[in-house]
Amino acid sequence: MSATSSAVRSHAEAVKVSRTIDYLGLFVLFFVMVGGYHVHAMLTMGDWDFWADWKDRRLWVTVTPIVLVTFPAAVQAVIWEHFRLPFGATLCVLGLLFGEWVNRYFNFWGWTYFPINFVFPAILVPGAILLDTTLMLTGSYLATAVFGATAWGLIFYPGNWPIIAGLHQPVEYHGMLMSLADIAGYNYVRTGTPEYIRMVEKGTLRTFGKDVAPVSAFFSAFMSILIYFIWNFAGRWFGTVRFLKST
Repeated sequence: MSATSSAVRSHAEAVKVSRTIDYLGLFVLFFVMVGGYHVHAMLTMGDWDFWADWKDRRLWVTVTPIVLVTFPAAVQAVIWEHFRLPFGATLCVLGLLFGEWVNRYFNFWGWTYFPINFVFPAILVPGAILLDTTLMLTGSYLATAVFGATAWGLIFYPGNWPIIAGLHQPVEYHGMLMSLADIAGYNYVRTGTPEYIRMVEKGTLRTFGKDVAPVSAFFSAFMSILIYFIWNFAGRWFGTVRFLKST
């Protein structure tokens, strides 16, 4: 074998090894992101997204978009800054949904036998697509925070309504008026937690009339703007070359 062919072969092998390492790194990084986002979601929104009877028009609509816009804002900033790829939020949300479905199927259904239609996770893909589309069309973090994060908060309840509408149908059960989700909650008893954590349909939003979901959605949209700014800044700072070199 000549020196030239040997050098070419060595270069090809080095490229192959480098690509293998890159793939392994991306694989590990993806699951680190999924695990961190999943733990963050479970520790913040908790019961409001675990159970169908906790998907109410007040706290679930308010809390879930606010606490879940965090990782998409940071990941979106890193991917856009370094690779100009406008799918950071969608990638992040799809990773979270992957972890959520694994958790709901193996833990909630496979271990404790809760039916899937009682423990399904919230739908987040429409809001993530709007975030990424806004960044792609404008190329501005300010516009993405103002318009994209607002759309993220406003689209959450309409995006989930088709799947939860049937569970909110009113029925009479032992002389009491409740929803189908409430009946499922009575039949599938969960472990007790302090009442200050378990809050559904509580608050003073009735001041605005019977339709409290729009008020909750607009408040969630406003707060999502502020949270997006904070986590977008954190993502850009942690993703800078200077920070990576210092570590």
